[in-house]
Amino acid sequence: MARMATSSAARDTRNPDNPAEKSRAVEREPQPARRRSRSLAHDLVEGIGAQIRGQVLKAGDKLPTESEIMQAYGVSRTVVREALSKLQAADLVETRHGIGTFVLEARRSQGFGIDPADIATAVDVMAVLELRVSLETESAGLAAQRRTEAQLKEMRAALDAFEANVDVPGNAVSPDFRFHLAIANATGNRYFADIMTHLGSTVIPRTRIDSSRVAHEDMGQYLRRVHREHEEIFQAIARRDSDSARAAMRIHLTNSRERLRVAQEDAQRQEARQGRAPSAASGKA
Repeated sequence: MARMATSSAARDTRNPDNPAEKSRAVEREPQPARRRSRSLAHDLVEGIGAQIRGQVLKAGDKLPTESEIMQAYGVSRTVVREALSKLQAADLVETRHGIGTFVLEARRSQGFGIDPADIATAVDVMAVLELRVSLETESAGLAAQRRTEAQLKEMRAALDAFEANVDVPGNAVSPDFRFHLAIANATGNRYFADIMTHLGSTVIPRTRIDSSRVAHEDMGQYLRRVHREHEEIFQAIARRDSDSARAAMRIHLTNSRERLRVAQEDAQRQEARQGRAPSAASGKA
């Protein structure tokens, strides 16, 4: 198994003139504590991505555990998980539950490409939501026509998992994406699923939330509203009503876009009152 770059403390014992040491993985210096976790996650994505592109980490290699990465890079578990999520969305690695995370074979460049690691601001999320309105509205309609009973059960399982986690906001992201991906799979057209898989869970607007600024009860109320919208989509697909499925999906994504817009404006007003420059990435949609 290829070893990842270690922290600067570990590097102090190395011989800088040793050519073998110079050819090891791209290493990063510890970052100031004031850096936001999103920036740290981006740096971690860049560091691991550079090792994969440079063949220091090769296809099939298993990445170190979350704890080992935390120690090597001096970051939190939240940062590590966000970085791994982005690497998965970029098709650089895959996580096999209960086994670990492994490097994937490099894919040939394709005509369509949105780098999930770059969907970092509310402005970008808004743009992706516009794409999703077109993509997933038709996806829901096709799923209603073509879904199998097994695929319907997968949607139901995703919704049940979402509902079980409405009071634990961070845990609701995965079942949310799972539900939308299940609909894409039910179209019978692999390109719908390919695009959703490529974008990954970054398509879920609330992955951009600064959770420390969102009241827990407000988030719970928001997630229950999202769950009701998901149920409308599911029920239409279950009864094979294509028109209603399209309408329900369009309403859901349009509502998400509107919630993001309102949240942006609220956050900007709050920052202005506190004498801070507005942040483009603020929002709680």
